[in-house]
Order: sequence, then C-alpha cells, then structure tokens
Amino acid sequence: MISFAGVILGLLLLVGGGALLVRGASEVAARSGISPMVVGLTIVGFGTSAPELVVNILGVLQGETALAFGNVIGSNISNLGLVLGLAAVIAPIQLQSGVVRREVPLLLLGTTMMTVMALDGPLEGQAAAIGRGDSLVLLLTFCIFIYIIAMDYVRDRKSDQLFIDIDHSEKFKQASGGKLCWLFIIAGFAMLFVGGEFTVRNGSALASQFGVSPTIIGLFVVAVGTSMPELVTSVIAAMRRESDLALGNVVGSNLFNSLLVLPASGLVGSIPIPDGGVGDLVLSWLLAAVLIPIFFIGNACLGRVAGVGFLLVYLGYAGFRIVGV
Repeated sequence: MISFAGVILGLLLLVGGGALLVRGASEVAARSGISPMVVGLTIVGFGTSAPELVVNILGVLQGETALAFGNVIGSNISNLGLVLGLAAVIAPIQLQSGVVRREVPLLLLGTTMMTVMALDGPLEGQAAAIGRGDSLVLLLTFCIFIYIIAMDYVRDRKSDQLFIDIDHSEKFKQASGGKLCWLFIIAGFAMLFVGGEFTVRNGSALASQFGVSPTIIGLFVVAVGTSMPELVTSVIAAMRRESDLALGNVVGSNLFNSLLVLPASGLVGSIPIPDGGVGDLVLSWLLAAVLIPIFFIGNACLGRVAGVGFLLVYLGYAGFRIVGV
C-alpha cells in the first residue's frame, strides 16, 4: 500500500507540475506577444508530455528501462484507445483542420519507425533495443515535424479550424498572473522532478511486490496517470464541440512521446524492448493506422460507435496483458 500510495502521489505531482508549467509558460509567452495558437501547438504540447519525459529520463538513469518503455507506449495506446475513444463517445470528432490532417500520417510514420526499430531480433538476430542511433533518427524526424507545424502556422493561421479552436479556447487565453508566472514555471519543474522520482521508485517497488514486470506498471498505472492532462483537455474540447482540438491534442501528444520523449530517454541510455513489448508497439501502430481510413475516406468523422470500439480495444488489451501476467 505504501508503494501504491507513493505512485499515486508521484502521478499527482507530475500532473500538477505539468499544469503549472503550462500555465506559467503560456503567460510568459502571451505577455511576450506570442499568439495563443503558437502556445497551444508548442508550449501546451510539450507541457502535457513533460510528465512522460521526466519519468522516462529518471527511469533510464535508475536502470528502470522497462518502466520507461511501458510509460511511453502505454501512454500512446491510452491516448488513442482511452482518451480519443472517450472523446468520440461524448461527441463525434469531425476532422476539419489541415494541420491535423497532416499530423495523422506523421503519427503513423513515427509509430512505424518505432515498431521497426524494435525488430532487431527477427531482422538482425540480436537483442531488441532503442539505442542511441535509433534515438537520433527519431529526434531528426521530430525536427521535421516541428518545421511542418511552423510552416502550417505561417501559412494557415487565419483560416485553419484548429487554429480557430485554439484561439477561442479558454485553456489558451492569457490569464492575469503577473510575476507569479515565473513562480509557476519553477514550481512546475520542481513538482515534475519530485513526482518523477516518486513514480519511478515506487513503481519499481510496486512491480516487485506484485511479482509483475515494471512494464505492466508503466503501461497501466504510470501511463494512464501521465495521460490525465490529455484526457482532461480532449474531453473538455469534445464537450465544447472543438473536434480538431480534441484530436490534435491526442495526435500531437503521441508525436511528442514517440519522437521526443522516447528518443531523449534513449540518448541517456539504451532502452531494451521488454517481453511483450513488440506486441504493445504493434497495437499502438494498429490504432494509429485505423485513423487513416477513418479520417481520409468517407466523411472524415470518428463517431460514437467507433469511439466505443476504441474503448473496448483498450480495455480488452489491458485485460489480456494483465491476465497474461
């Protein structure tokens, strides 16, 4: 119980720290004259992925690579299966933004790259791992992603539906924080570090006590906990009928996880692919691949029936992995 309470406390600190970091950075950016659209696509995107980044880097430094791997892949799966599925059940998600339309194939590309990198066993006859070379390739792809987003902003900022959603969303409007914004940033980073330390240490202890792999704790405890910012953002956006914001938040977060969080951890130290890890990656790839026909064929809408399907796939996958252990 002590380890479980430590994980919950760590996750609360991570989510709270990420929220403070986003708020402080958003206020600093707004006071500097930076558009809410840029804030929404960059600062908020990074802020909601900051918990995963801190947990992974601390996990790799402490030798808990299975926990780090499970956190990233589990977060990607929960974002698509749980978060996006729940948002679609609340309100059908209609794809209108050209930016998100370009991000969805990028997400499939990034997920495909990760999956292929994990096939060292069948392809090379050696232990599968995300090494430093793999990490550099993913980070270079992330740079391309940022360039595309920047060009989209310059070209489409006045007409794209995603930008309109962000510009009118209360989440990204400037708040009156005065000098407190820097205090928010400092406090956010401090909470992220302490929360990450709590989560990694107690998550490893929890896995030992229950006799399961740290990967399982990463997939279903840490990953879901660190995905809370995405869940709240997408659900609120769905309730406000801001479909592109709900979808863009999930897709953008997964891109940050795949092309920034995982390779940044891989540069710190090689991340071996744990038992069952290839299957986790394949499921993540399948969920991303399903979005292509949904949004590029027909009326480009993820309806409630499909949303229920995503939720059932996630719950079935969770049950299979946990019962299998």
